[in-house]
Parts: sequence; C-alpha cells; structure tokens
Amino acid sequence: MRISIIFLHLSAMKPNILVLYYSQTGQLREILDSLFSLEQQNCHIDFIEIKPVKPFPFPWTADTFFNCMPECVQQIEEEIHPIQYPRNDYDLVVLGYQPWFLSPSIPFNSFLKSPYAAILRGKPVITVVGSRNMWLNAQEKTKQALKELGGRLVGHIALFDRNPNLASVLSIDRWSFKGQKEASRFLPAAGVQQQDIDNCKHWGPTISSHLKAETLDLLHPALLAQKSVELSKALVILEQRAIKNFRKFSLFILEKGDREDPNRKKRVKLFQRLLFVGVFILSPISSLTASIAVLFNSRKLEEQVQYFKNIDYRENAI
Repeated sequence: MRISIIFLHLSAMKPNILVLYYSQTGQLREILDSLFSLEQQNCHIDFIEIKPVKPFPFPWTADTFFNCMPECVQQIEEEIHPIQYPRNDYDLVVLGYQPWFLSPSIPFNSFLKSPYAAILRGKPVITVVGSRNMWLNAQEKTKQALKELGGRLVGHIALFDRNPNLASVLSIDRWSFKGQKEASRFLPAAGVQQQDIDNCKHWGPTISSHLKAETLDLLHPALLAQKSVELSKALVILEQRAIKNFRKFSLFILEKGDREDPNRKKRVKLFQRLLFVGVFILSPISSLTASIAVLFNSRKLEEQVQYFKNIDYRENAI
C-alpha cells in the first residue's frame, strides 16, 4: 500500500507538457518525437495536431502551392478543426510549425488566431521550427502572436536543411511536388537531415530539468549552448530582402480576390515565374552581394544575428 501511494505521488509530480503542431509531411512530428524521446517516462506529454478543415494537398500541385502565398504572408486565417485539450494545467506548451513563404504556415497561423490559442495565456512556451533555411520572419510573427495571447516564450529550436542552397531547393521541390523525399542519383534526401532530427533528443533532458527546477528563464541560454539555433549573417540579409518582395506581391495578388477567385490566377502565375528566376538565376548574384554586405556591415549584422537567435521581441525587426 505504501509503495503504491509513493508511486502515485511521484507520478502526480510529473510535469505536464502540451505539444501542438502542424506537419504536412510528417517530418515535424518526427522532430518533436525525437525531442522528447528520452523524457516520456519523466513527463506527461500530450501531442495534438492542428488540422485545417480544408486540408492542403501533399504532394502539392504548383498552382495550389503558389496560390497560398498571399494568405500565408498576410496571415489570413482559415477554419481549423476543434481542439479538445486533455487537461488545462499544463506546465509547458511546445509549438511546432513550418514556415511557408517565410511566414507561419496557414494552419499554424490559423491556430494562433483561433479561440483554441487561449490555452497559451500565462503559459511558458517553446517554439520548434523545421524549415528549408529561412525562418526569421515566421518566428517574429509567432513571437508577436504569443505576446498578444499572453504566452511567455522561454525557448526556441530551429532545424534546417544543411545542404547547399541549390541542392536544397531542388530536393525540396522534388519532395513537395513529386512526393520523393529519398536521395536520388544527383540530389540528397530532402528536408532536415536525419542526424539533426536524431540529435534533438539531447535538448529534451535540458528542457525537462529546467522545467522541474522551475528555472525556465534560464532555459534558452542553455539550449543555445547546445546549438539549438544556428544562423549566418548572410541569411539575415537574404531573408530581409525576400520578405519585402513577398509582402508587396501578396498585396498585389489579393487585389484580385481570395484563394478561390480565378481572377487572380495570372498574378499568381507571374509570381511563380519571378520566384523561379530569383531562385535559379539571380540567387548566385544575391548570395554574392549578401557576402559583400556582410563585410561592410559586420557589427550591425552580428547584433541582428544575436537578436534573432534569442527570444526577445521587438516590433518591425524584419
């Protein structure tokens, strides 16, 4: 009897963690599973997937994919399925998401703007991103939403594809539009490298120990020491340039209607062609000019890198 009472007492002391995520390909769920693979016995963990009422296809068609850009960049929400939480007394909430067009994906943004995001009020939050390489604007928008919702960001983890840019673009296109993630003769496997996914398990005990010790204010520096966020100065420049163009073009397309409106097809197609030119033709030039800019603005860019790697929020940072 005494052993049973002790066991129940220890079980009741386990922290409660809520993991909310949207994963179109399943890779983000794999990342989150790895993150907490060593902590399943030490914490109560509830995984809940965000599900849009109108699911997005995978693999994508080109028309459907590029037609999502305006709503994604302008953060126009869509209906998601109701979410029922097993409990309300969560000690920590983990938000897993993907950037689409340098912005939070439509399903994840829709959650942040839904009544179900009220669960975040007063809660410490960790964000986990799985991206090709650019996630700064998406994270800034998420920080802003958390501030408005009353959540408290205590940690951030960013995983990205480490392959060279051209190989990364081609492999992610093959996965997105043909459904082939595996490596082929000339291209590597698409997405975040498996080794990086497997290494996520090293951050789980760090999160758990700070949660149990009630030292979550010290969590993010501890995660950074374990390289939870890696960021180059050149990438900051490239994303700042790209998101400005995306914002302008998204408004240009929305002038012709919403996603269901055929009147905007020509403008969406124009965006698709210009993006192709930018990625496959102008990208080497952009990378060169970004490298030159790094040389002349190293100190300012280092300050920006340190800001984006951390969890503070300031308006219009990007």
